[in-house]
Amino acid sequence: MSVPALRSRPLRKNYVESRAVNGQMLDTLGTITNGRAALLLGLPVLSALSYEAFCRFHASALVCALEKDEILEQADYLYSCAETEKLYELLVKYKDSDEAEFLWRLARASRELSFLPDTDPQRKTQLTSEAFEFVKRALERDDTNFAVHKWYAICLSDIGESQGVKAKIGNSFIIREHLEKAIQLNPKDPTSLHILGYWCFAFAELPWYQRKVAAVIFESPPTSTFEEALEFFLKAEEVDPNFYSKNLLMLGKTYMAMKDDQNALLWLTKAKDYPAHTPEDKQVHKEAEELLKKLG
Repeated sequence: MSVPALRSRPLRKNYVESRAVNGQMLDTLGTITNGRAALLLGLPVLSALSYEAFCRFHASALVCALEKDEILEQADYLYSCAETEKLYELLVKYKDSDEAEFLWRLARASRELSFLPDTDPQRKTQLTSEAFEFVKRALERDDTNFAVHKWYAICLSDIGESQGVKAKIGNSFIIREHLEKAIQLNPKDPTSLHILGYWCFAFAELPWYQRKVAAVIFESPPTSTFEEALEFFLKAEEVDPNFYSKNLLMLGKTYMAMKDDQNALLWLTKAKDYPAHTPEDKQVHKEAEELLKKLG
């Protein structure tokens, strides 16, 4: 099972939360470097020399925090503008960082670069592999970040494309686990909800002979239903209406699979009428038109 190549919207909320945390840290440092506040907080009185060194250390920390915020802001802006090469060039400088915020964004950038049409197959394989390594390191450093879990699931799915059927099915359990964790950490992220809906749809429409193969390999292979897929697609739309043309298309396809032509017509029409800003939007428009013809 593979996760579709998709462009999620910039994680503005995640970014704002990051800014808030850093802001809190800056306020705290500002308080601590004030001598009278230090006394009130019960901190030891510093000699003039040690206090000067103390201030220099924390001034350096302040600069680092500000630089990190600026880089992440620039990275999110480049991602929102689909400036993939510039985004990768910006973030690859931090490939040895221990910061999860850098690493999951670098994984995302590597994956985006691998899907560019002029990326040759060998380079694509390399980028797919390094994307997974970056996000794996991000997970080791921060397993409480919803974006880390989301992109771990996506990159693991990409890795599975080059592996055998057994590995792909086995990975599917892990993919769902991380998507559910991402949603638990941030129920308002529509992309995580969409991808989990896509996961459910893929297994719901699995042909009977593939189900038999999966049952031979695993005693309890992954299963789902169109009703479960629909629940996640609708929830994504509720969280952020019209955030992604593919979500509109998948709603139409799910209703078609459930023999609900009226709702299928509604969502496929929305998908067809969605402004085509990207190649994927254009592909969605084309597929929606074809499915609408089948509905008559």
